[in-house]
Amino acid sequence: MVEGDCQVQMGRLISFLQELSCFVTRCYEVVMNVVHQLAALYISNKVAPKIIETTGVHFQTMYEHLGELLTVLLTLDEIIDNHITLKDHWTMYKRLLKSVHHNPSKFGIQEEKLKPFEKFLLKLEGQLLDGMIFQACIEQQFDSLNGGVSVSKNSTFAEEFAHSIRSVFANVEAKLGEPSEIDQRDKYVGICGLFVLHFQIFRTVDKKFYKSLLDICKKVPAITLTANIIWFPDNFLIHKIPAAAKLLDRKSLQAIKIHRDTFLQQKAQSLTKDVQSYYVFVSSWMMKMESVLSKEQRMDKFAEDLTNRCNVFIQGFLYAYSISTIIKTTMNLYMSMQKPMTKTSVKALCRLIELLKAIEHMFYRRSMVVADSVSHITQHLQHQALNSISVAKKRVISDKKYSEQRLDVLSALVLAENTLNGPSTKQRRLIVSLALSVGTQMKTFKDEELFPLQVVMKKLDLISELRERVQTQCDCCFLYWHRAVFPIYLDDVYENAVDAARLHYMFSALRDCVPAMMHARHLESYELLLDCYDKEIMEILNEHLLDKLCKEIEKDLRLSVHTHLKLDDRNPFKVGMKDLALFFSLNPIRFFNRFIDIRAYVTHYLDKTFYNLTTVALHDWATYSEMRNLATQRYGLVMTEAHLPSQTLEQGLDVLEIMRNIHIFVSRYLYNLNNQIFIERTSNNKHLNTINIRHIANSIRTHGTGIMNTTVNFTYQFLKKKFYIFSQFMYDEHIKSRLIKDIRFFREIKDQNDHKYPFDRAEKFNRGIRKLGITPEGQSYLDQFRQLISQIGNAMGYVRMIRSGGLHCSSNAIRFVPDLEDIVNFEELVKEEGLAEETLKAARHLDAVLSDHTRNSAEGTEYFKMLVDVFAPEFRRPKNIHLRNFYIIVPPLTLNFVEHSISCKEKLNKKNKIGAAFTDDGFAMGVAYILKLLDQYQEFDSLHWFQSVREKYIKEIRAVAKQQNVQSTSQDEKLLQTMNLTQKRLEVYLQEFELLYFSLSSARIFFRADKTAAEENQEKKEKEEETKTSNGDLPENTVSADPVVK
Repeated sequence: MVEGDCQVQMGRLISFLQELSCFVTRCYEVVMNVVHQLAALYISNKVAPKIIETTGVHFQTMYEHLGELLTVLLTLDEIIDNHITLKDHWTMYKRLLKSVHHNPSKFGIQEEKLKPFEKFLLKLEGQLLDGMIFQACIEQQFDSLNGGVSVSKNSTFAEEFAHSIRSVFANVEAKLGEPSEIDQRDKYVGICGLFVLHFQIFRTVDKKFYKSLLDICKKVPAITLTANIIWFPDNFLIHKIPAAAKLLDRKSLQAIKIHRDTFLQQKAQSLTKDVQSYYVFVSSWMMKMESVLSKEQRMDKFAEDLTNRCNVFIQGFLYAYSISTIIKTTMNLYMSMQKPMTKTSVKALCRLIELLKAIEHMFYRRSMVVADSVSHITQHLQHQALNSISVAKKRVISDKKYSEQRLDVLSALVLAENTLNGPSTKQRRLIVSLALSVGTQMKTFKDEELFPLQVVMKKLDLISELRERVQTQCDCCFLYWHRAVFPIYLDDVYENAVDAARLHYMFSALRDCVPAMMHARHLESYELLLDCYDKEIMEILNEHLLDKLCKEIEKDLRLSVHTHLKLDDRNPFKVGMKDLALFFSLNPIRFFNRFIDIRAYVTHYLDKTFYNLTTVALHDWATYSEMRNLATQRYGLVMTEAHLPSQTLEQGLDVLEIMRNIHIFVSRYLYNLNNQIFIERTSNNKHLNTINIRHIANSIRTHGTGIMNTTVNFTYQFLKKKFYIFSQFMYDEHIKSRLIKDIRFFREIKDQNDHKYPFDRAEKFNRGIRKLGITPEGQSYLDQFRQLISQIGNAMGYVRMIRSGGLHCSSNAIRFVPDLEDIVNFEELVKEEGLAEETLKAARHLDAVLSDHTRNSAEGTEYFKMLVDVFAPEFRRPKNIHLRNFYIIVPPLTLNFVEHSISCKEKLNKKNKIGAAFTDDGFAMGVAYILKLLDQYQEFDSLHWFQSVREKYIKEIRAVAKQQNVQSTSQDEKLLQTMNLTQKRLEVYLQEFELLYFSLSSARIFFRADKTAAEENQEKKEKEEETKTSNGDLPENTVSADPVVK
């Protein structure tokens, strides 16, 4: 609580305390008035005139009601005494007043108003908060000072008072602790109050009666006055009449306290038995109630039927009273004596609470029939009472002796008859009771007549107030102070799922706390208190039941789906099993202004979990789909389909996987330029994986088009690393010196050699480089350099495939749009129709998606241009002059590539196919890309390398053919075979070079090989100028050619 809050709350409560003070003052006046009236009726002065003849007249009802009023005052004392927080806050509030006193202007209060307010507070404190409400009432000056009614000296009244207390006590004592007990405990509290009042007025103590009162404590060690307020009669009697307490020995007083402890222990042990027996009683009573109320009423047995109904109703109320007493006494005793409750006791008490609410629910469910029956039963009971009274009345009339007393009796009986002829209201029943107090004197009723009449009147009392009484007994607002039992209860419900339906009863009991909270005055609004309570109960419910249930169901579904894995033993005969499906057959539970639907809660949890986990790992969609179906079959949960783009069967390697491991991908896969396909280099399986445009398109459909830019970014990062190695190789002294030598050589001989780079020179470079060293796998530096260029080319091929896949995906998505040239604007149409904001938002989204798809399907992004523009400036810088020698290393590289390619293709026909391959266009892509970056297409073309190769091989083929013709005459078979093989080998080499040439020419088209860097710059400038002139003086609207992330 924030500092100052307690004072504010106390301030809000002052008006309530003022109202309470007025109520207490009024109670004092009523007690005084009643005592005076009774004293006036019973006068000990023989001479003084009597109001009525009161010999033999005992207004027992009057004393019972006086006892009830004293119980109210006594309860107020106990409530305030138990409320420590109230007293603490009161002290703080008084302290605050002192500080206000020192500086009233600061608080905006007039000083002259403070004094009366302080006096008023002192009065409130003295009257209410010092625990003197009851004491002040009985210590009033009952004797009138100005010669009015004398009370304390009135011996007749003293005797009558004592007689009435004893009579009421005799009735109460007989019934206390019996199954037919109705309200005897409350009356006992009133008797103790009356006894203390009697002692206070007359200053006499009936020691025997005092002992009898204390003996009740052995039967009833404590009484719940209201909610969590428990009252110990022995403490009260000893404290209020110390003179009498002194007469008793200490041992007997000590015995009462010891008995209280043993009572609690016995109660704890017998609780489980009590629950079982009450379970049977209440169940059989409910069946009886159903059968009695469902039976058709027969006119010939109407009276008998009504009697049956009356008895069943009363029996239900009696069960409710007994159960309510057990719960309240046990729980409050544990609380007041600060002893811990065992889990078994808590569970048993919660079961009793359920039974209590079941009784209330039974009355509520059949309330139409009950209400109808009650009116008939009251009439039937009134009829029985009237019969008894008329018999007595005849007896009085037949006696002809006239006397005042006889007339009083007759008048009382007539009054009782008249009052009984009408609705059975509280006032009427009270008048009948008072009239009978007068009417039963002079032996007007025989003993065997009087007892049935009293029984009928008691039944009439019960039946007339049946609804209110049942409601009071079944009210579980005391649970507010015992909320700690709720988590244990929920754990028990979860463990024993068989009777999960009992949750309805417990929540009904928890709802009983709400009406009392709505009277809260210390807060700004009682809503705050209700919200806190609601939140607390819901948190406990979630933690101890719903969340556990969700986790258990999810675990069960997972283990059931993954039975193929070796998991823990799930044999129900060994580990047991819980049928949690019963929770889902429950109707939604009402609590506050909402319904708690366990089924919906768990379904939502599973939907959310499965959806989130599927988005994280889309390849698991089938598993979660299976779990959804299982949830429907096993638990009857209606699951929502995730509608996530599940991966297709032909998705192949996922784009995400390739992107994350692009360095592994480019080394393990080979690219085919014409078919746009990647083929796995080697595999441990009997098949090789392939990746084509359709796979990529499916992947993009799964992850969304945003992944394309990310992939290009990853490729850019990868290329950066590869170009670093590329630069290092070109910078190497051995390589650089050889290349410079080759350039110089070519310049010298190009005029004699028809501007063609000699084949021999390239072959010499290829062989010479092997002298620099070979890897354990037998690869030279040139082999590794070729692989590097192939990997760069593969990366570019992958980027090309991503773009094609994106176009493929977009065109698939856009195919449902009728006309791409004329797409309607949905946002405008929605605005025209004046539809809701949500619809407008949805239309805007649709327009954005459509325009995005249209744009993607129309052109796609020029990723190659981006990747050229981002690296080219760096490659062409003066500091990277060593890279300018690249074009001269291409001839030996192509030679190396052709040799490698032929050896790979030859392995296809061998049994051991390790290293076999039929395509590797990554090399051509890599060479084309690097030549573009260095702007060396012209330099490379100036070598006329492929012409030189073609001429060399054609020349050699012709020479072999010529030789064959010469040798064919000599008929040397072996020589001819050798020549045929040589010719074939030369043709194969020529074919490979031709294929490489075509691949390289194709790859160059992607990088606009027809234009040099200078021509491209010129074209760019012209375009910019055109844009300027078309836009007038508008600023340039240029787009950066850099990739998304550098």
